[in-house]
Amino acid sequence: MAFITTRDDNKLYYKDWGTGRPVILIHGWPLNADGFDDAAIALADAGYRAISYDRRGFGRSDQPWDGYNYDTLADDLADVFAATGAKDATIVGFSMGGGEVARYLSRYSGKDVSQAVLIGSVVPYMLKTPDNPNGVPQEMFDQMTAGMKEDRAKFFAGFFRDFYGVSLVSHPVSDEVLDNSLNIAMTASLKATLDCAKAFATTDFRPDLPAFTVPTLLIHGTADKTVPIDATAREAVKAIPNATLLEYDGAPHGLFATHKGRMISDLLAFLKS
Repeated sequence: MAFITTRDDNKLYYKDWGTGRPVILIHGWPLNADGFDDAAIALADAGYRAISYDRRGFGRSDQPWDGYNYDTLADDLADVFAATGAKDATIVGFSMGGGEVARYLSRYSGKDVSQAVLIGSVVPYMLKTPDNPNGVPQEMFDQMTAGMKEDRAKFFAGFFRDFYGVSLVSHPVSDEVLDNSLNIAMTASLKATLDCAKAFATTDFRPDLPAFTVPTLLIHGTADKTVPIDATAREAVKAIPNATLLEYDGAPHGLFATHKGRMISDLLAFLKS
């Protein structure tokens, strides 16, 4: 397996497939880089270089005690850039990964980035506050934290049903996808899982939005119960210059699986533009 060593001496597992202009894929919480495998293969087949990595604390990467704030996570992304030599890159962030995109652009002045993509992203601000009325109430995040601390496996078994839009009348993914997602989530450290949940729930990325000076694509499901579209993509597209929002009608959060073909097609079209 291939690893990148960060500036604070942690190892990040990564995949580097294909050749051509680089596309760096940043996964969501609480999964790992494998969720982008289908997209990475399509990118490599289309002549791009697909680079994906497991966030610290998740998947096959090291599980340090700390470093789960967005400044450190953006530094990790910068270390991925440096280690892979990626230039003129498109950075793609799914869910929590959208925060790394935003913070990297502001913290590193968009170094080596030519395009940005936010998929089901938490940007600009998830938490409900007086000046962010469409956000998620703090009580919801408190309930998530309590559930994970009490019985993490049970919590995620229910979480992924909403994540993929599974209900009594809808089953857009197989039971095996649900099982695999649960298994992946359980490989992460509990400390990383809890700290990252706090980070994406409470970090306000609105000050980072002016740093989006490159063409930006947003993709978001209108039925996303995990990262509601009103508080995130619909607000972000109004504040990011040269941004386009593609709303997937009725799509849940995990659209990289439920709407895989469409997402990959839209991503390739944006890259070619």
